[in-house]
Amino acid sequence: MQVITIATRKSRLALWQSEHVANELSQLNPEIEVKLLPLSTRGDEILDRSLAEIGGKGLFLKELEKAILDGRADIAVHSLKDVPAEQPAGLELGAFLPRANPADLWIGSAGCPIESLPEGSRVGSSSLRRISQLRALRPDLEVTALRGNVETRLAAVRDGLVDATMLAAAGLERLEIVPETAIQLDMKHWLPAPGQGIIAVQQRTGDASTGNLIAPLTCRVTACQAQAEREVVRILGGDCRMPLAVHAFMDGRQMRLHARLGDETGKLIDAESRGSRDDVRKLGREAAHSLLENGGAELLERVNLSQN
Repeated sequence: MQVITIATRKSRLALWQSEHVANELSQLNPEIEVKLLPLSTRGDEILDRSLAEIGGKGLFLKELEKAILDGRADIAVHSLKDVPAEQPAGLELGAFLPRANPADLWIGSAGCPIESLPEGSRVGSSSLRRISQLRALRPDLEVTALRGNVETRLAAVRDGLVDATMLAAAGLERLEIVPETAIQLDMKHWLPAPGQGIIAVQQRTGDASTGNLIAPLTCRVTACQAQAEREVVRILGGDCRMPLAVHAFMDGRQMRLHARLGDETGKLIDAESRGSRDDVRKLGREAAHSLLENGGAELLERVNLSQN
């Protein structure tokens, strides 16, 4: 019997995602056996500093990628928003599963919305993307660093360590732990991370056998969104640490790509591109260049200097 080994992080959400992929593969291919290889990553272990300080979201991937390259695993399952735009030598993304809810949720004590939170309230977040959009709306709020798994961040609100936080809807919905008082942030005004809500499967380049097994997992619409959003990241430098928000809104075969750069002061720069989903990378390039030409290059330079 052929065995497929999946490298995965050990968090509850990562295991849910990997088990979901394993179940999908098993249903499509009853003749194979699918196993999980849970691994600890530096991104999971270092929680006292922001991701920007310690090297970006790619730290969640390195141990998993090494396991694929050295043959301990055949594939790895990732949240696409954690995956840098450029793949390491010898690896590629082979499948994009149907996208879950891409929005962010506002989690406030007693269900208090952003607009009604008292001046000076503490909001926990270590995401530059979320911090920039929050400060554009409410510059009077205090932002305090908050990292850890989703349960840890929910507990910080519940225990009064912070008055509110922001989390990806997809993760909470997958784990069925969405607080009753959670408020979904309207994506007309609040944009998610590139690839948010998408599970991606990574494999060795040229591994045709594994590629054929995972290819049927791909949703074509989701793949178009992923390619467009990740093209913006690639043009801007491929760095997951940057305060970039972007979402590809789909309407049949048409796409509207809305991208946004921000800084910690709440300055936001927006760009849009529209066209056929048959040319999604072109739409990504157009939005990225528009950001750069309208102040994005200077903004990124300031952000990078502040991180170094």
